[in-house]
Amino acid sequence: RRGEMAKSTQLIDNEVFRAFATYAAIVLLKMMLMSVITAYFRITRKAFVNPEDTASFGKGESAKKYLRTDADVERVRRGHLNDLENIVPFVGIGLLYALSGPELTTALLHFRIFTGARILHTFAYLIPLPQPGRGLSWVVGYLVTFSMAYKVLKTVWLL
Repeated sequence: RRGEMAKSTQLIDNEVFRAFATYAAIVLLKMMLMSVITAYFRITRKAFVNPEDTASFGKGESAKKYLRTDADVERVRRGHLNDLENIVPFVGIGLLYALSGPELTTALLHFRIFTGARILHTFAYLIPLPQPGRGLSWVVGYLVTFSMAYKVLKTVWLL
């Protein structure tokens, strides 16, 4: 069925769509995990941005010292923001790509490379690994999403 748009009733039977759903769920769960890691770092570093979050540490002036930024918390937050900037477009473009009728092997290659790049990017951010590791993992994921977008436009607009 190469080059043919999938019908909505066929989606669950479509191997490419199932592969997309699998890898999209993996990267979305990874992105959600970044929220938990951020909360963990906030609690263990006692670095909060909202006054109500410091209530368990006292009232008034004694709690104000916990209203602060922390380098580790900010690093995790930047990794999470980077996920938002890259995983959300992957999910949207990847869905269109999955519906555009690509070969299963090509689609799996796109989905797996993107997922691996985002996981590596997270480790590179959190450990941190020396550059250019984080930068290269970002570029690889970005190029995968761009490649899928190109395929969608080529299929739909006959570029």
